[in-house]
Amino acid sequence: MFYYIFFIIFGFFLLVKGADFLVDGSSQIAKKFHIPEIIIGLTIVSIGTSLPELIVSLTSALKNYSDMAIGNVIGSNISNLFFILGVCAAIKPLRFKDETVQLEIPALILMTGFLYIFANNGEEKVITQLEGIILLIFFVGFIIYNIKMVKNKSNEVLYEENTNSNQVSMLYSSIRIIIGIIALKFGGDFVVESASNIANILGISEKIISLTIVAVSTSLPELITSVTAVIKDEIDMGIGNVIGSNILNIVLIVGITAVIRPIYYSISFNKDIIIFLLGMIALGVIPFIGQKNKISRWNGIGFVCCYFSYMASLIFVNI
Repeated sequence: MFYYIFFIIFGFFLLVKGADFLVDGSSQIAKKFHIPEIIIGLTIVSIGTSLPELIVSLTSALKNYSDMAIGNVIGSNISNLFFILGVCAAIKPLRFKDETVQLEIPALILMTGFLYIFANNGEEKVITQLEGIILLIFFVGFIIYNIKMVKNKSNEVLYEENTNSNQVSMLYSSIRIIIGIIALKFGGDFVVESASNIANILGISEKIISLTIVAVSTSLPELITSVTAVIKDEIDMGIGNVIGSNILNIVLIVGITAVIRPIYYSISFNKDIIIFLLGMIALGVIPFIGQKNKISRWNGIGFVCCYFSYMASLIFVNI
């Protein structure tokens, strides 16, 4: 089994480095064609931290591991909300912007509701290609919303330009993109196949593996990004990374995966989606109680405790 654990770790390393190479190479080429930095930041860079989840879910669906494809998304969102946001708040109390409380959190709750409906409608529980297209339409709307938000706040810098970027050759950038794609391909294969083999050896379901090991692994980029941002007092970036990543996980990752291959859904995931929804509702209520638009350290510790309780329930119930 340690053989497979090694390949999960190695696969995740390839996913992270592959995403870095793909984002850097794409950004450099985009700048050469004078694509506005705001567009680069809101598309290539913001999607970059979600690439591990995308590749794992897509690879899982193509290899007919539907539980892992959807479990990765749901588990990652639960990890982002309860663990990553909780850790950030425990480090430093987080103050939300008005638009986060009034628009972004409700939007995430709404998208989660759509995911629940799409997964459970009809006799055969399948997220269809049409439903995937609808989710991708929401993704386009999310990008447009972010572009308008940043244009309304011209003093915000979303993506800093590298002064040496114009000196980077097209060939070098293209090589980085190719290496990134190859690393993502093999990284996704290693993670999915190794996780599936571990599930078989331990006699547990792909669902549990996807909600625990795979979800936590693919959420590490968000954890590192958000914690670093909060430590540097970039609170908005820390919160935005978590909320934005969760929205992208649903509208982009589930959307693309369903369009390429419909996702067969197990109703056993309903409990996990409901847990995430309850957490999001709690997050939406907290800013209106106590200190306005603020999540305290105790709130953060509470979220982390909820996450470990959830993980313990997954593990011990299935032993």
